[in-house]
Amino acid sequence: MNAPATKVTPISGFPELLPAERLLELHFIDVIREVFELHGFAPLETRAVEPVERLLGKGGDADKEIYGISRLAGDDSGKDAALGLHFDLTVPFARYVLENAGRLAFPFRRYQIQKVWRGERPQEGRFREFTQADIDVVDVGELAPHFEAEMPLVIAEAFRRLPVGEFRIQVNNRKVPEGFYLGIGLSDVVGTLRIVDRLARFGADKVTAMLLESGATEEQARQVLALASISSTDLSFVDAVRALGVQHPTLDEGLDALAAVIAVGMEQAPGVLVADLQIARGLDYYTGTVYETQLVGSESWGSVCSGGRYDSLATDGRTTYPGVGISIGLSRLVHLLVTKRGLTATRSTPAAVLVAVVDEETREASRRVAAALRGRGIPCEVAPSAAKFGKQIRYADRRGIPFVWFPGAGEGVDQVKDIRSGEQVDADAQTWQCPPEDLHPAVVTP
Repeated sequence: MNAPATKVTPISGFPELLPAERLLELHFIDVIREVFELHGFAPLETRAVEPVERLLGKGGDADKEIYGISRLAGDDSGKDAALGLHFDLTVPFARYVLENAGRLAFPFRRYQIQKVWRGERPQEGRFREFTQADIDVVDVGELAPHFEAEMPLVIAEAFRRLPVGEFRIQVNNRKVPEGFYLGIGLSDVVGTLRIVDRLARFGADKVTAMLLESGATEEQARQVLALASISSTDLSFVDAVRALGVQHPTLDEGLDALAAVIAVGMEQAPGVLVADLQIARGLDYYTGTVYETQLVGSESWGSVCSGGRYDSLATDGRTTYPGVGISIGLSRLVHLLVTKRGLTATRSTPAAVLVAVVDEETREASRRVAAALRGRGIPCEVAPSAAKFGKQIRYADRRGIPFVWFPGAGEGVDQVKDIRSGEQVDADAQTWQCPPEDLHPAVVTP
């Protein structure tokens, strides 16, 4: 008796790309990785799980987002029962630094491009399983402030090489709102930061209501929103904050640190770095500079790259390893560019050449051609069947393969056809040059 058919249904929040989309994502990964390595960041991969105890308390609502893991069978009363999938790459990186501090050279620069998992409600561009691309620098005891200016500049270089269009990297320093809130008499700094972090999503009226519900007065709420409204691509934000008339030493410290980052941005990436005092970042471990990145014209997408400085995330009780990092939401970025801007790859396969098969008796000849082409770095595949040449050409066309190779088609001499132009010429697998623009799939923009 045949087993009953099982209906296959997608699981929301766990995206699976089509081949052309995956090739596009891999192109992004290759470019990002190249830029990271050009700046001296070393590759790293950490395990997928961390003790739940370590994951808890590392972010605003992290306890609601963590996926716990357990065995379907067997006794899970031991230590493995308290493991969860990491919700970002910063927390596991901090743990990695603590475990390997004696074998690392500081300041330690690393990049990771890995999957993470968050148990949040899936929506447009927000997933439960997705890929992040992170860079971080950590040091022992103290971290030089110039690293806080370096992070967004690396991202700016990567984004300029990618087909993302115009972008802005918004920068703030957590000490600015912290000192400002304390200066106006708000003691719940973390709670206020979490509310302000929702401003772009909920709007001023709702955030005002939330501030009032949290215990702020109407005047305090007005001042909080006045601070959040300040933005500039130059140092004028400092005077704008001073004009609000609030005094506090932490505020002074934050303004000086933020001004240093923006000054570097003005010189090396003018117009790209923006001092935006609305940026708060909801994760609790950030202590200094914070970043968010938006694509111009697509601000409704929200941030596609974010991060910040953390001073006490990695500590063993005796030694502290402060760090700063920034993370590209790779899956989010690619998904939005594909679905909203129509980006795709020129073909759905890496193959640049389809080697035709005259008949099954001569398939070995086609295999030898393919081997020769691959030996010279030309991606190719052999036709799946010895169908009529017209059908083999249509097979290549459906997959976007630009060239079809015909063994022995020209009086015993091989020929290759550009199926886009129809041009067919004699060719030798040992010498034929694939045009550089066709060698690998390229990104197609509308």
